[in-house]
Amino acid sequence: MRKFLLTILALVSFTALAQDNTVEWQQQVKDNGNGSYTLVIKAEIADGWHIYDGTHMVTPTTIQFNYPEGDVVLEGDLRALSKAKPAQDEYFGSYGEYEGEAIFEQDVTLKAKGATVEALVSYQACTHGNCSSPTDYKLTFELGDVTAKSVKSTSALVEKIDTGKDAPVAEVKAVKDAAGGGSLWAMILEAIIWGLAALVTPCVFPMIPMTVSFFMKGSGSPAKGRINAALYGFFIVLLYTLPIAAIIIITRLVGGGAVTADIFQWLATHWVPNIIFFLVFMVFAASFFGAFEITLPSWLVNKSDENSEKGGIAGIFFMALTLVLVSFSCTGPIIGSVLIKSTAGEFWNPIVTMLAFSITFALPFTIFAFFPSVLKKLPKSGGWLNSVKVVLGFVEVALGFKFLSVADQVYHWGILDREVYLAIWIVVFTLLGFYLLGKIRFAHDSELKHLSVTRLALAIGVFSFVVYLIPGMWGAPLEKLSGYLPPQSTLDFDLTRNRGVVAPQAASTQEVKYGDVLHLPHGLQGFFDLEQAEQYAAKADKPIFIDFTGHGCVNCREMEARVWSDPAVLDILSNEYVICALYTDDKMTLPESEWVTTDNGTVLKSLGKVNAHYALTRFGVNAQPYYVIQGKDEQVLVEPRGYNLDVAQFVEFLKSGVEAYRK
Repeated sequence: MRKFLLTILALVSFTALAQDNTVEWQQQVKDNGNGSYTLVIKAEIADGWHIYDGTHMVTPTTIQFNYPEGDVVLEGDLRALSKAKPAQDEYFGSYGEYEGEAIFEQDVTLKAKGATVEALVSYQACTHGNCSSPTDYKLTFELGDVTAKSVKSTSALVEKIDTGKDAPVAEVKAVKDAAGGGSLWAMILEAIIWGLAALVTPCVFPMIPMTVSFFMKGSGSPAKGRINAALYGFFIVLLYTLPIAAIIIITRLVGGGAVTADIFQWLATHWVPNIIFFLVFMVFAASFFGAFEITLPSWLVNKSDENSEKGGIAGIFFMALTLVLVSFSCTGPIIGSVLIKSTAGEFWNPIVTMLAFSITFALPFTIFAFFPSVLKKLPKSGGWLNSVKVVLGFVEVALGFKFLSVADQVYHWGILDREVYLAIWIVVFTLLGFYLLGKIRFAHDSELKHLSVTRLALAIGVFSFVVYLIPGMWGAPLEKLSGYLPPQSTLDFDLTRNRGVVAPQAASTQEVKYGDVLHLPHGLQGFFDLEQAEQYAAKADKPIFIDFTGHGCVNCREMEARVWSDPAVLDILSNEYVICALYTDDKMTLPESEWVTTDNGTVLKSLGKVNAHYALTRFGVNAQPYYVIQGKDEQVLVEPRGYNLDVAQFVEFLKSGVEAYRK
């Protein structure tokens, strides 16, 4: 608790620092005659504080000029008159820091009688490990007779301030949310759906009468009863969300965000946890089919149940704990599936998705605690609960193979290619359809004397899904499931392969480094090593399209299936770019000559770790997909992009990269 309070105090002090005036910006206009002016920008920095120069990867100091086109012309590059102090960081590499003051100049020529130029300064001030929030500050320069002409239109020039060179290094800030906002909302929606599904499982549904009984025998005013009911729901949410939140917070405090990201990447891609999750799903599925019963130790459940009889807040807490423990055998695999999928993006996603799941799961119990009479309207327990359990068993089998598929792709085992995966799903869901029709019965099923409308509707939906899957065996993209299926390149008998517009970027896959095990989607040709791609791009005189991706990246597969597959996108990628896919989770061990040693002495030996380290130190991102368009001399041509399924915007992104390269 003491550490927690210290953390809160640190956050409060961080907010206070962000509001403090640590940098004062000043401006001056020098009239050089004949319409020539020098704009001077000066930063006076408080003692003990510093701002970064243009070489800092994440929060560089940048100046953007807005001015009327045709009336003002920028002459040359922005000059830094102050010398930056060299600095180095474990994650951000080498950069410079300005202390005391920083002075910059920009020459301009006035073509009209008068004009106004605006300079938007973006910077971040830091001191001894504490930093203010990134800040924007606007300066206004009046040239000549500003009343003679108003600003009609503006154009912007963004320059990174760089000392020690005649010209600044042009770079673009990294997009921090590489996973994309839509992906988080999709995971939240999926968590809500699973939360609703968990309510009708055989382990959970019988707890509803127990909940009502507990709150009906409690005494006190109606207001106190409502408070107790709200506490009950709060404790359920807390018991589901707090453990994962504690893991994230502790790892961040102890080792920083990189450690948390490494833990989640290990969980999401290493063969050990993926095989364990696969086996757990198969065991739970067998239990749902009636092979055996999975329960937590009786002493644990009984002890919690006994403590719930104490009453008061403690009794409510132990009642919530009893619910969580009793329902574990049904909610365990659901929670595992939700968490593993949420670790592919930013590492706060698991907390948000588990919060969505637990709130959805707890809400009905809270409502029943508020209004016990609602219970009378619920259907009674019976054979339908076992049917729900069996249906979930089939779903568990299908979802379990996703974990085996991830391990298979990351380690290149080649045992679960796309057609094998689809064949398993087709068989599983066909059997589920026959079960719903009553053609298959398990040990604990009641006799199905007639087919209800609900079961018929579900059977129609399941068989329709099977029909949708079948064309995928021969190359149909199945875009709706792209995030859950192995990549199209693993399909042995793809009848659609090489029908798109494909430009050969190398003579053969044997000439492409790692080309024997790694492949691009849609028959595109490219590279998997940036140095090799840069060499080829220099000869071909083309920009490089860098794709930071991963075998276990659901959003990457969605982008490839739903955006890359567009004819316009395929045409630009294949004809205008040299493609380089950098897998950040591949476990292939590199030759010792290609190992990378980080600033803290850690030796990175696998292809995925080296690529992930490059993405973090060069662009400040650890989520995929992340797309960078690179020109000559490692210049980033346009602002990178993350997960976004808008095809038109992606086409514009690619076109703007080509235009920037040709300038």
